[in-house]
Amino acid sequence: MKMLNNINFKIVLFLLFGFTITGCTNLDEEVFSEITEDSFVPAEEDIVALSASAYTPLRYIMGWQGLFDLQEESADIFVTPTRPNGWDDGGVYKRMHFHTWNETQWQPRNTWITCFNGINNINRVISQLESGDLPVSAEQANAVIAEMRGVRALYYSILLDTHGNVPILEDFSDEIPQQRSRQEVYDFVVSELNSVIPELTETVDQSTYGRLTKWGAYQLLARVYLNAEVYTGTAQWEKSLEASNQIINSGKYSLDSNYSNIFTTENQNSPEIVFAVPYDYIYATEWSQHMKMLLPSHRDVFNMQAQPWGGSSANPQFIDSYEEGDLRLENTWLMGDQLDADTGEVLFTLINEIPSIYESDGTDGFRCKKYNIEAGATGSLSNDFPYFRYTDVLMMKAEALLRIGNSAEAAEIVSEVRSRSFDNPEVATVTGEELEGDTTFEYGTLDENGNIEDPGDQSPVQYGRFLDELGWEFAAEARRRTDLIRFGVYQTKNWFNHVPQGDHTTLFPIGLEELNTNTNLQQNPGY
Repeated sequence: MKMLNNINFKIVLFLLFGFTITGCTNLDEEVFSEITEDSFVPAEEDIVALSASAYTPLRYIMGWQGLFDLQEESADIFVTPTRPNGWDDGGVYKRMHFHTWNETQWQPRNTWITCFNGINNINRVISQLESGDLPVSAEQANAVIAEMRGVRALYYSILLDTHGNVPILEDFSDEIPQQRSRQEVYDFVVSELNSVIPELTETVDQSTYGRLTKWGAYQLLARVYLNAEVYTGTAQWEKSLEASNQIINSGKYSLDSNYSNIFTTENQNSPEIVFAVPYDYIYATEWSQHMKMLLPSHRDVFNMQAQPWGGSSANPQFIDSYEEGDLRLENTWLMGDQLDADTGEVLFTLINEIPSIYESDGTDGFRCKKYNIEAGATGSLSNDFPYFRYTDVLMMKAEALLRIGNSAEAAEIVSEVRSRSFDNPEVATVTGEELEGDTTFEYGTLDENGNIEDPGDQSPVQYGRFLDELGWEFAAEARRRTDLIRFGVYQTKNWFNHVPQGDHTTLFPIGLEELNTNTNLQQNPGY
């Protein structure tokens, strides 16, 4: 957590409680003990504070059944089986794995509710600025409004990806909103980003850390264009490439020389973080995913203050897909003997096996350690979540090039990314032909011995080898579902105990309570 400690709370209080100025009975009185409308001239930190309520809902990403669970539990890297200490939880994680969720499933509802909370907060700020209720200059107001519209587009990009057909709210009002088509939501996001990008700051330093800059908006635009064929039926590879090049040509970012530095506790200085969601174990405590990923006995492995809960593990099929020598394997996953931090004693051993999603002995499966667990860690981490990082810019450019036929240049970019994760430069180098080939992931449902029981659809995955690269680079970064859908895997392939349930599962259902509250909403097809 790096941004929140610097927030000046004067404007935050105005936003939370409403800012009204009352006149004094004696107009000649000198007021020294309170801020008045005429005397208050907002400084830069006050203007920054205007944006606080827009960003804070994003902390749900790594919170309990937040966006991380939505994107990863429904995909092919993570599984959460029933454990000796629980984790059946009424079948919530099994439904995510089997794609048999319904309109009461919390992960999709949490995403819907949280995104619209953020959107409503933003619309309130914009309304206050446009009405003149806040003592800021027109220049200051315009800058904040542009930033708020960009963050609003970010929330809508999440909803575009997860629910598709959602209301578009541009005003802070009590009117019952109308549902819009996925195409309309896509058009809105693209239009808003293209409109505000020229107005957003180009500054990249601690004053803009945790805020959406021009470069973060370009990266969001590139990502939306990258998935345009899924969202609208029309591919926009060239536009994604153009937006990615804007960030690359700015010279503002570079690959971090050390992969683990991107995810360490004090990761705010990584040269490749374009937009981060700040967390803090005191002030912004929503980060709880490490508690779900680690075993209770990992408390002694990391000298933690809190005891983890031991839920999710890596799908053994994904672990088996790593190439020999890929350092991202050991940088992302806890494997083998787990040692007591004080004595060095072997406490338990993690194996790359899970009998099934219905049973586990508790130590089955490798556990995620991508996000550094510092000694003394509590039930919340202070690692900032790298929502946008420069590696993704490079990989989006590579994918766009690959899909428009320039596989040679795509391979050069991928090889550059791989170079920091392999000691042998020759092994790090890939060819365009390789990237165009099938995935190395052995898809199919597994029996209790880890053997393929039902291979399912075994047709080659176009550019599947590139999809593998995305998995190895971005594992546990709350994006795997989106990538699988774009490559046609999510709705067609078997993995672990999962079999595909149909194309309709690429969108989540709208929550039952939301349908009952807003009669203008219609359920997504297939539910």
